[in-house]
Amino acid sequence: MNPMPRLKERYQQEVVPRLLKEFSYKTVMQVPRLQKVVLNIGLGEVTTNPKAIEAAQKDLEAITGQHPVVTRARRSISAFKLREGMPIGVMVTLRGRMMYEFLDKLTNVVLPRIRDFQGIPRNSFDGRGNYALGLKEQLAFPEVDYDKIDKVRGLEVVIVTTAQNPEEGRKLLELLGMPLQKG
Repeated sequence: MNPMPRLKERYQQEVVPRLLKEFSYKTVMQVPRLQKVVLNIGLGEVTTNPKAIEAAQKDLEAITGQHPVVTRARRSISAFKLREGMPIGVMVTLRGRMMYEFLDKLTNVVLPRIRDFQGIPRNSFDGRGNYALGLKEQLAFPEVDYDKIDKVRGLEVVIVTTAQNPEEGRKLLELLGMPLQKG
């Protein structure tokens, strides 16, 4: 049997007791936890370059170890030369073990590799304690081979938690080791 991911172990042993005490929850079940991590690459150039979907799928599969789903346009927008049903991006949803391993890699390997990294913005929480992070290029991930990419693409990472508000979500991510900016 595989050992528990490092980040999940840290969550259970360090984060839960600290959050219980700090927010004075009555039960362990009230403590915010991670639900899923969604990675998304939007492809605006797909109308002119149909091979972009395949390239983005390969990159996302290398990063996550999971096959991405192609997202399609819900409606037609003539200004963008977009028709309903056209592929416009790829996404992956990570849960459980893969989610914890990805977040561990993100905080300890990927983010420190970004040039001039000062921490991730503190204000990217929605009103419910979920966090959205945009990366300018997929090259920060060690699995992506620089020589095999056709174009540098941005990547969106959304961390969905059970937190009720941004303060709980911020504290949860801080205790899990996310390098939030000071302020």
